[in-house]
Amino acid sequence: MVENFDEWFHDILEQADITDSRYPIKGMAVWRPYGFQIRKHSMNIIKKLLDKDHDEVLFPLLVPETELAKEGIHVKGFEDEVYWVTKGGKNDLNEHLALRPTSETAIYPMYSLWIRTHIDLPIKMYQIVNTFRYETKHTRPLIRVREITTFKEAHTAHATKEESDEQIQDFIEMYKEFFDDLGIPYLISKRPEWDKFPGSDYTMAFDVIMPNGKTLQIGTIHNLGQTFAKTFDITFEDKDGEHKYVYQTCAGVSDRVIASVIGIHGDDKGLRLPPKVSPKQVTIIPILFKKGKEEVLAKCGEIKETLENAGLRVSIDDRDIRPGKKFNDWELKGTPIKLELGPRDLQNNITIAMRRDEEEKIEIPLDESLANNIIELLDESSKSLSAQALAFQEEHVKFATDLDEVAELVESGNVVKFLWCGDEEVGHEIEEKTGYDVLGIQEEVSEGKCIASGKDAKYTALIAKTY
Repeated sequence: MVENFDEWFHDILEQADITDSRYPIKGMAVWRPYGFQIRKHSMNIIKKLLDKDHDEVLFPLLVPETELAKEGIHVKGFEDEVYWVTKGGKNDLNEHLALRPTSETAIYPMYSLWIRTHIDLPIKMYQIVNTFRYETKHTRPLIRVREITTFKEAHTAHATKEESDEQIQDFIEMYKEFFDDLGIPYLISKRPEWDKFPGSDYTMAFDVIMPNGKTLQIGTIHNLGQTFAKTFDITFEDKDGEHKYVYQTCAGVSDRVIASVIGIHGDDKGLRLPPKVSPKQVTIIPILFKKGKEEVLAKCGEIKETLENAGLRVSIDDRDIRPGKKFNDWELKGTPIKLELGPRDLQNNITIAMRRDEEEKIEIPLDESLANNIIELLDESSKSLSAQALAFQEEHVKFATDLDEVAELVESGNVVKFLWCGDEEVGHEIEEKTGYDVLGIQEEVSEGKCIASGKDAKYTALIAKTY
């Protein structure tokens, strides 16, 4: 799978009914029902976390060119990626309208109307929408697309810089909890100046190492300072009657989260889905013969009802095909637990359970302990997937003390940690000499020498081959 991961990933999206890329616009795909369920359950996790202190909203898709153009630095970061609407029917529009590449320039003019005094702060909102970017590189489903169909963006405004910095930490903890629930390990870093979000003071990012060694950015958090507040005149009157600009943050995740769930946990047989996001957490497979068929199906129905009453998502695969085909299908689709029930099992009052992350068959009594036993197996499966993914990440982060070591380590499927003086020119030199991207800064250090300049190091940083 590692050798041909990109091929595996493309194929599994089709075979497991995740998305269909045959839509007649390059870089845009259709979510199929099974994939959409994975998406829904994943987004429900982040929505639940955000709903604790954020309000969900929905802003229009179109952004007037005049609003988009107000923030020059921001626009420059997206100018090659914007789709423009220039006609309404057959008539030329007086003003071009952009399909949102991201929503700062759509949301913040409204913030300037809504925020009047310190009583209105903080304001914390989020939306889950589609965004459009004219991607000119080789598109990849869920990873590099022209329509991001699952774009969660949160936007906050605060009275002080301290509050905005605290919000950044809150977002970091929220993302940790989100990705932990998905069993996805992550590398957190502060993006270098040349790679931060356009218009921000600084950007924090979450990256995951995919099976082929490339890193995938799965979440970003931006401290916007007062850049957009000054552009869009977002001010408030403080307790002393003084008018001040707000401080802002924003944070986003996208379809790449689903890509990471698929890629990190999958194996040669197909998907291995964490129970929290699997469309069905348990699939019951009846083993049917002419004799005893009705009794077996009736018992399968009872088991399904028992497990659903315990809050689980359950299906019965009663298709008229061979049991082996059913087992293969649900291995491919990654159902966490399969339950097998045949006439002999029914006679012995047991069902045979199989966890997707293991090959072992487990006999489960068909008694009042059934639901608890299944929930325990799901919990064990979730922990196992997380542990395996974390072990993979730990194995594939290597420390380099010489710039000449970097290429070999990266090409062997690793992310490389190194000491850096923090100088931007040196950072560009490192990228130029190695051919890879500096992901960002992980932590400050008080000793050691920079891998490139020989100066005193200020940070440990990461470099990798990226998507």
